[in-house]
Amino acid sequence: MVVDGTLGAGGVTATLLEGVLPGGRVLAIDRDPAAVQRGRERFAGSARTVLVEHGDFADLAGILRHHGIDAVDAVTLDLGISSLQLDDPDRGFSFRYDGPLDMRMDPSAGGITAADIVNTWTSDELANVIATYGEERFARAVAAALVRRRSEKPLRTTTDLRECVERAIPRRYWPRRIHPATRTFQALRLEVNHELESLERGLQATITSLRPGGRLGVISFHSLEDTLVKNALHVAAQNCLCPPQQPLCTCAHRASLFLHTRKAIKADAVEIATNPRARSARLRVAEKLAVAP
Repeated sequence: MVVDGTLGAGGVTATLLEGVLPGGRVLAIDRDPAAVQRGRERFAGSARTVLVEHGDFADLAGILRHHGIDAVDAVTLDLGISSLQLDDPDRGFSFRYDGPLDMRMDPSAGGITAADIVNTWTSDELANVIATYGEERFARAVAAALVRRRSEKPLRTTTDLRECVERAIPRRYWPRRIHPATRTFQALRLEVNHELESLERGLQATITSLRPGGRLGVISFHSLEDTLVKNALHVAAQNCLCPPQQPLCTCAHRASLFLHTRKAIKADAVEIATNPRARSARLRVAEKLAVAP
């Protein structure tokens, strides 16, 4: 969500979305064609102030140029997938429903599916992606189980994958708060959609596109995303990136952001009670500085 207007950043996104304040525009970007279609239908009466664009926020600079926007007042990055995607069995994102093992945010763009990965990658490749993106301690056991299972019959559905992971992880080591297949599903989704690569590019494009005084808010839902966001914002808020033992600065790096949140903001008990999926949400907020030459 990008706000292009002349007002301060606080609360602007929500207000402009309701079409209350004149003189500003909201540019909403989503990779999912279905989400874009729903957005365009919802804001059909506000087409001049709410622009709904199909694309990746990693390509923000080009999207802004396409709409004739030089700089923006606020950006909100809501990472990961939506409840609408999770609750649609045909998308294959969730182990709770039986559906095709797809997991692509933008099926119209082609690309590999989760089924392609689990049925063709080597055991080492599977273990690496599950351990890296899923932070799964039993990644090698899960990878080996997937290879054994596909030698008998290809994995085609979310149920195939869920049951395979359940058998691979000893019952006494199942997590208490999440399903044992959660981390494997997360890892495959991140790999299919190259989400962390898009996030790295999108953060840099966002920081560049903000005008001085503009605000950036990023909502992440797992530790890999939050760590990447924290590190990127921390670097952008530093006046020097030289090693601490170096007596003189030679990097010429200057802070472009002020961090409003040194620690991530988490949902309180009231919000979690009404929206359980908010329990893993982490919000970080920064403000664009006027960088001296």
